[in-house]
Amino acid sequence: MNTKQTTSNKTDFRKVVLDHQERVYSTCYRFLRSREDAQDVSQEVFIQVYKSLDDFRGEAQLSTWIYRIAVTKSLDLIRKQNRKRRLGSVKALLSIGSAEGEVDVADDSTPETDLMDAERNRILAWAVAKLPENQRVAITLSSYEDYSNQEIADIMNTSVSAIEGLLHRGRKNLKKHLSGHYTP
Repeated sequence: MNTKQTTSNKTDFRKVVLDHQERVYSTCYRFLRSREDAQDVSQEVFIQVYKSLDDFRGEAQLSTWIYRIAVTKSLDLIRKQNRKRRLGSVKALLSIGSAEGEVDVADDSTPETDLMDAERNRILAWAVAKLPENQRVAITLSSYEDYSNQEIADIMNTSVSAIEGLLHRGRKNLKKHLSGHYTP
């Protein structure tokens, strides 16, 4: 490989990172709920992208391929952490629902409303964490990351109708999990 080609590849990869780094980090953070873990996994994503870029066949959009890697790596870390915690207490499961970075502070917010918002976010994150993995992925990508159903289908490598079903069942399960916390 000549020097000119290597420089071009580095420039192309740098552009890929710049174009996608914020959304990859955001996607990882929504699953992992930890800034450090999201940063680590984001780096792993781009390392894999760099190593596999020559193998990318273009069957999907580059962005879809990158976000699929981000979701897969995030879920792999969650599985690894869950294996370590399996013998731990229920408190470890609830730590997934930390409210860090989740409370939008309004101009008229009070400590009481901030605390209530943080508690709602913690409970919602706990309920989302209880969903089956495929529902959790679909709900997270749809509700938190604002991906379209088509984009989610591409990332999860399934059909749009399957995503619609996952979202429907996920929302139904969320309602069931949350019914003890909120009364209509």
